[in-house]
Amino acid sequence: MNSNAMRHLPVKGTYNVRDLGGYSAGEATTLWRRVLRADGLHRLDDEGMAVLTGEGVRVVIDLRNGTELTHQPNPFSRNEAVRYHNISLFDTLAPTYRPDADTLLDLYVRALRERREAICAVLSLIADADDGVVLFHCTAGKDRTGIIAALLLLTAGVDTTTILEDYSLTGSLIAPMVDDILANAVAQGADIEKFRPLLACDPATMAATIAFIEQEYRTVADYLGWAGLPAETVSRLRQRLLGNS
Repeated sequence: MNSNAMRHLPVKGTYNVRDLGGYSAGEATTLWRRVLRADGLHRLDDEGMAVLTGEGVRVVIDLRNGTELTHQPNPFSRNEAVRYHNISLFDTLAPTYRPDADTLLDLYVRALRERREAICAVLSLIADADDGVVLFHCTAGKDRTGIIAALLLLTAGVDTTTILEDYSLTGSLIAPMVDDILANAVAQGADIEKFRPLLACDPATMAATIAFIEQEYRTVADYLGWAGLPAETVSRLRQRLLGNS
């Protein structure tokens, strides 16, 4: 199959549904249709949901917070074809804007430090899922989703350059929804000039995040161990991503 054709799944009502398969991981390759990352699913109708369940989606993990769920409910929460879970990855964490700093990097590092229980809960759900595809998502499919995707790919043994490329793909895919995101943020009282940088998808931000993990914890396995994820769960994550490789 053509990997480029498989990477992005064009599903009506979404912009950024992507497969984490097909990435080189040492001597192995991540498997297709095991894990999908995505943007918000609130625009999906029955047809769109049927496309995703037709691709094998059986577990949906919504990383958004309660306010987001109230304003933009997830239709999969009422769909008996999947097991739906909501784990607010950032919870009360919010970006602190500083014109001379990488606001997103600060947010990512704080999440890795302060939201480790939520991170472990998400990774455990992915590791322990039965056959079928696990889809995890937030609103743009960039920050919360990007952190989980990076941890998964690092665990599989995918190199940093490839992870940065995967992170960067979001930029072009979410371009059509940026105006809607900005309008929604302004409606909720956000300062548009401070909010706009939060929509950036600079690979340097993810590179610095991975460097933080390596500097503070040495390896992703060490970070996950510190966070409280059992080694057996990490092994099951690798199994889901790589099979018996």
